Amino acid sequence: MPRKDMPAPVGGGESEQDGASPVPGGIVDFHVHLFPDRLFEAIWDRFVTDYGWPILHRFYWREAVDHLRRRGVGPIVFSNYAHRPGVARGLNDWNRSVLDEDPDLYCFAPFHPGDDDALAVAADVLRHPRVLGFKLQLLVQRLHPHDERLFPLYELVMERGKHLLLHVGNGPVGNEFVGLDGFAKVLRRYPDLPATVAHMGALEYGGFASLLEDHPGLLMDTAFAFIPRLGSMCDIGRKRLEGLRERILYGSDFPNLLFPREDEIEHLRSLKLTDSFYRRAFRENGLALIRRACPDAPPKAEC
Repeated sequence: MPRKDMPAPVGGGESEQDGASPVPGGIVDFHVHLFPDRLFEAIWDRFVTDYGWPILHRFYWREAVDHLRRRGVGPIVFSNYAHRPGVARGLNDWNRSVLDEDPDLYCFAPFHPGDDDALAVAADVLRHPRVLGFKLQLLVQRLHPHDERLFPLYELVMERGKHLLLHVGNGPVGNEFVGLDGFAKVLRRYPDLPATVAHMGALEYGGFASLLEDHPGLLMDTAFAFIPRLGSMCDIGRKRLEGLRERILYGSDFPNLLFPREDEIEHLRSLKLTDSFYRRAFRENGLALIRRACPDAPPKAEC
């Protein structure tokens, strides 16, 4: 979500010709949002009412996927989250229908510990061969990462060889449920937790990057962290980024964007990192994680 002090979005978005892939084979996007139509509309409206920021692309799920595919993106990894109890089961049913319709989509499924049957639903959804694991949007769900009700989910994910996508940083906005200190408590209990920290751990970029040194199961994604017009971009230096090149996944946050997704791609390219960094971040690391977490997925040429 945007902060109120962000600069105004510049309209228009990308043209059909924009977005040539920065690496051979195309981008694997590991941070895409897809929701059922009415829920998507409610989320977009909340962006406006809570923060005064209309997003660029009010695209429903098929439009969003088509838009990315025309720009050379694939596979696409999408996620959604249960903002309150009683939502996860219906979203998981919807996710399975989407995955069954499109064989080059992968999913981080929703989970809410307030559901009576939460763990049973979670175990069931993991049976789908293209569910990578679960998304926790701790800011919105108002859950501490060290909430003991989440421990059975963490253990299930590790037991099944799956993965987590966690919005656990305190940016672009924060509350008492997110931040480095709370996540560090989880890692003391589960040092090998297999998880991607969304948004490079914004706004505590360096602190989250340091966690990767001692916790081999952790990754970070770039979504919303390298956009020049935000004014609070990821401040991890070029040398350190290079050292993390096997632990970084490209993610766009599409379609819930204030600025064209190309802004972030072009800024990353402007850093003039090594070809190895770009190959790994934009494609190879994503494919490797898909193979690890979804070994039973039908093989595709790009994987």
